[in-house]
Amino acid sequence: MEDYLQKILRARVYDVAVETPLELAKNLSNRLENQIWLKREDLQPVFSFKVRGAYNRMAQLSKDELQRGVIASSAGNHAQGVALSASFLKCKAVIVMPVTTPATKIKAVHRHKAEVVLHGETYDESYQKALKISKEKGLTFIHPFDDPEVIAGQGTIALEILRQTTNLPNAIYVAVGGGGLIGGIAAYVKSLWPQIEVIGVEPQDAAAMTKSLKAGERIQLDEIGLFADGVAVREVGEHTFSLAKKYVDSMVTVNTDEICAAIKDVFEDTRSILEPAGALAIAGLKADIANRNLNGQNLVAVACGANMNFDRLRFVAERAELGEERESMFAVEIPEKAGSLKDLCKILGNRNLTEFSYRMSGNITAQIFMGVEVKGFEDRLCLINEFKKSGINILDLSRDELSKMHLRHMVGGRLPTSSKNISTSTCEELLYRFEFPERPGALMKFVNTLRPEWSISIFHYRNHGADIGRIVVGVLVPEKEKKDWNKFLKDLGYKSWNESNNPAYKLFLGAQTR
Repeated sequence: MEDYLQKILRARVYDVAVETPLELAKNLSNRLENQIWLKREDLQPVFSFKVRGAYNRMAQLSKDELQRGVIASSAGNHAQGVALSASFLKCKAVIVMPVTTPATKIKAVHRHKAEVVLHGETYDESYQKALKISKEKGLTFIHPFDDPEVIAGQGTIALEILRQTTNLPNAIYVAVGGGGLIGGIAAYVKSLWPQIEVIGVEPQDAAAMTKSLKAGERIQLDEIGLFADGVAVREVGEHTFSLAKKYVDSMVTVNTDEICAAIKDVFEDTRSILEPAGALAIAGLKADIANRNLNGQNLVAVACGANMNFDRLRFVAERAELGEERESMFAVEIPEKAGSLKDLCKILGNRNLTEFSYRMSGNITAQIFMGVEVKGFEDRLCLINEFKKSGINILDLSRDELSKMHLRHMVGGRLPTSSKNISTSTCEELLYRFEFPERPGALMKFVNTLRPEWSISIFHYRNHGADIGRIVVGVLVPEKEKKDWNKFLKDLGYKSWNESNNPAYKLFLGAQTR
């Protein structure tokens, strides 16, 4: 411990890194009834803590080593940390990245004048390639986590936290990948205030440290989840595992939905968007509060990175509500007859819908996929009981990965040529898009205004958090009632577009050819 304490106190990081603030998350603190502090490492020049360890290691190199250059393997934050450090130290840097690395991350490394070598499908393949090039060209390999000087550089975060707090924290929550971050933080904290808990957080599908600590030896995972790619490591380091065994109090694992919810929580408090690995500690903090019923504690979570791929935001937004237990997803079965949809809406009452997908079938019953806003686990159970009391079959899909990831976007089919309950031969299916003000009751107003004899054949709605709601509706209207339908559109007052002749509709959803 003394050795690491001295290394951390002597660590050189501030040539390229900055002392990041420790900010109170007011909204999260009020909701969780604890004082929640965020260590904002996402505000570093490369939007990640990794620059601390990379620079501290490289600052120890001799003139000869700097002249030859350095090499690292990374798909993201460590690569940028090494590249920035090399730029400051005026030495050559080669970064080996998997061929699957997003173009934005490759460009970020190029901006710091580093050479990029694309090799392999995975980090492990890139790592082996980097070691090979290191030996062939005499470049110094900068390990992303399993190096005492890298660990010491990350440990300066703990030095700042304890200097910035008025009252010592009860616990510090740290994301764990290879273990360099938690190793450095734990070594410093436990050397000065051993009563402070240091708690590691990992994704459930990439929990190498959790399994290793439980087994008492390093465990190599056969498979790892890649959503939190910044901590997607098959095996933790030797140095980091040794430190974790001595100084880490406990580990918490969280799922993808909980990580997405944490990203949203931080955005609501700071208006910043963390990457999945960057929000991992916040997700673990929330889970630990719930598991141990913590109240009135002083808790710190390290927000360790913000290199978010923009195309992930839609996925994060969809899954965040599920992670907070604010949205539930259901499959319900109703009789395939006029008026059934309206009866279903009566049961829902004033609850806000987030999604609603329905396509008429030729069967006695119809299946509907829907998302409903709820106030938590108990509220979800209450709604399920309400459906069952009304005799409606309901299946809770809130934790079904297939439904959340795929089926919600695949509900559909074609209008049958005949139905046991509804004659489709005497009616034309009209397809319309509508926009309406997104407020409670607006969607119900639409459904309740429809004539009971007009059978709804398609219905799709998804709440996108905007001021305007958008729905697609297919309605079976007899020829003689077309004027009534046009009057309905005028009286409704919502913007509408007739999509009945849309080629895509005819191709994928139109009536089956007889």
